[in-house]
Amino acid sequence: MRGILGWGAYVPFGRLARCEIAPALSGTRSVAGYDEDATTMGVAAARLALRHTPAEPATLWFSTADPPYLDRTNATAVHAALRLGRTCAAYDAVGSVRSAVGTLRAALNSAEPTLVVASDLRTGLPGGPDEATGGDAAAALLIGADSDGPVLAELVATASVTAEFLDRWRIPGEPASRLWEERFGETVYTDLGREVLKSALAEAGSAPGDVGALVVSGLHGRAAKAVAARSGVPAEAVIDRLDGRMGNPGAAQPALLLATALEQAAPGQVIVLVSLADGADAFVWRTTPALRDHPRPVPLERQLVHSSAVPYRTFLTWRGMLTPEPPRRPEPARASASAVLRNHDWKFGFVGSADEDGTVSLPPSPLDTAAVAMADRIGTIVTYTVDRLAYSPSPPVVFAVVDFDGGGRLPVELTDVDIDELAIGGRVEMTFRRLHTADGVHNYFWKARPVREKGV
Repeated sequence: MRGILGWGAYVPFGRLARCEIAPALSGTRSVAGYDEDATTMGVAAARLALRHTPAEPATLWFSTADPPYLDRTNATAVHAALRLGRTCAAYDAVGSVRSAVGTLRAALNSAEPTLVVASDLRTGLPGGPDEATGGDAAAALLIGADSDGPVLAELVATASVTAEFLDRWRIPGEPASRLWEERFGETVYTDLGREVLKSALAEAGSAPGDVGALVVSGLHGRAAKAVAARSGVPAEAVIDRLDGRMGNPGAAQPALLLATALEQAAPGQVIVLVSLADGADAFVWRTTPALRDHPRPVPLERQLVHSSAVPYRTFLTWRGMLTPEPPRRPEPARASASAVLRNHDWKFGFVGSADEDGTVSLPPSPLDTAAVAMADRIGTIVTYTVDRLAYSPSPPVVFAVVDFDGGGRLPVELTDVDIDELAIGGRVEMTFRRLHTADGVHNYFWKARPVREKGV
């Protein structure tokens, strides 16, 4: 038996009301913070996927259509933040939306536990449809066999078709996709989706009426709705695409909606995932009895509830569409490659140290004898300051002195925080973020955020 051993989904804290883009629009879209990118969101989803699984991944696949880096591998930063073993291979599959299901197929064909991480930020030109309908999110699936740990959903069948046609494209360096006439894409994708769904169900020996949950993902919303409507699957079994609440997160959508289906599923249920991107892919899963006792790692619904409004001007600034007057302070320097390498475990894994008496040092002390993993520990705000003069792409900067449960004190920047809600004694958790970018180098480290749902 081979299938899903664990899953995790992450939706950023920010929400942009679509009525700020155009008065006639309704709903909201999720917005990655100024200190978030595809890598940091991928780390957040992967931490949830690995939390309740015993298997150690032998391979990590990272896919996104908006990679923070080209030439160098983005998956290595995810690998480092998760503190995976040196022999765990980390690879990118970036640039196209279909890369996400490609990594899932690769994981299912592997003989070893494989972590698949998909993350995406969708932008679009100001006022355009992609800006309004897009969304930012990440999801992760740990794939393995029953010998690696309890399989929560076993793979029953797959099907795939590939088609070369011009529906959506974006050349390197452009901020937004270009689209062909919408009815053209709808016609082609609807036929492809129905074909691949029929093939997958036939291989599984199932009928449309046997499907307990149907996920249809893809950037062409009308085509996805048409495939679901003509699938023969009961309407109540079709999983909500969350278009009105968070938008379409592109490469992350297949795994994210599959995570939603798993959160709602009961043992013995048939779940079908259909992905429409440069062809179509289908995966038929059957949930196992192990799903009943598996903890739900911060359900997506709770993350959608906890959010903060992002003004349209702020959104445009974060996406580089609007250049505001910079702070009257020097910009940060490029991070030193040699210094980062020397402090690898501290910078990426948030690993402190302890002496023989158990006293925890943050950062780690060269005199201590034991390493202490701190990324999953909760802390308490001892004191804090709101700095409106320090350089930041999103001022003000909030710093706090945090005492961690089990020992350790650290001055650390806060993120995803409402200044009016700050208080001494407030509880915070750690999250992997991007401090700044200078000379094309992304400086990643950990920040603290208020505890709303533990572990996000």
